[in-house]
Amino acid sequence: MAKARQMTKSASATDRIEVQRVWTEYKQKGGEVRRNCLMERYLPLVKYNAERIHAKLPDEVDVEDLMSAGIFGLMDAIDAFDLDRGVKFETYCAPRIRGAILDELRSMDWVPRLVRSRSSQIDGARKALEMKLGRTPTDEELCTKLGVNNEEFSKIKKDAGAVGVVSLSRKWFETDSNKDVREIDVLQDVRQVNPFATVQKRDLKDMITKRLSRAERLIVILYYYEEMTMKEIGVTLDLSESRVSQMHSSILARLKAQLQHRSKELQSETT
Repeated sequence: MAKARQMTKSASATDRIEVQRVWTEYKQKGGEVRRNCLMERYLPLVKYNAERIHAKLPDEVDVEDLMSAGIFGLMDAIDAFDLDRGVKFETYCAPRIRGAILDELRSMDWVPRLVRSRSSQIDGARKALEMKLGRTPTDEELCTKLGVNNEEFSKIKKDAGAVGVVSLSRKWFETDSNKDVREIDVLQDVRQVNPFATVQKRDLKDMITKRLSRAERLIVILYYYEEMTMKEIGVTLDLSESRVSQMHSSILARLKAQLQHRSKELQSETT
């Protein structure tokens, strides 16, 4: 038994010396063969990190995709690793592997980071108020907790409601036949695009913004078509919220005057 343990220790020491030799030669001479040797050596680290992250994700996410992303992180870590720093490579590469996997998850996610952040804000505020009040908080109480007005809260709440993602390939229920029923098989598409309404909406937007300056045109489009708040528009255009509000009021007054003038012209033409 003691002899077997001694042989195992000797094999491990030999293995470490061999890996160190490959590291030294790769850093001095480079070479794809040496890099592949190191990749194969540390591949279990990629699998370990991918499986740990995958355990917290929905079934629709394929662990193989996470491992593929993690391999790129491992490659970057091997190229950037400095032997003279005295740090174990296993410790150095783990954050890079996890970072590459998380970047891949973000690229797979259709929900922007801003929406995720807003969803977290509402969830955090709701949980804090529930613990304090012992009941579900009202929207007014959430507004106060988040420090926003009703208009901005409605925008945040609307964005936060769009975070759920469901795979259309996920099984809905099993049948007696060989083919299972999936989400896409029972999904009803109730959205109908009306080409006439689309063209009409585009022409109306062009007519409204035709005589406006660039900043005024952006305010109209961002507020009415992109549903941004005055505060968000101000940040986008590098203007104060009050200035955006003033320009918005001025735009409405001018458009109202133009419509009244156009209405009088049409009445004159018909009489």
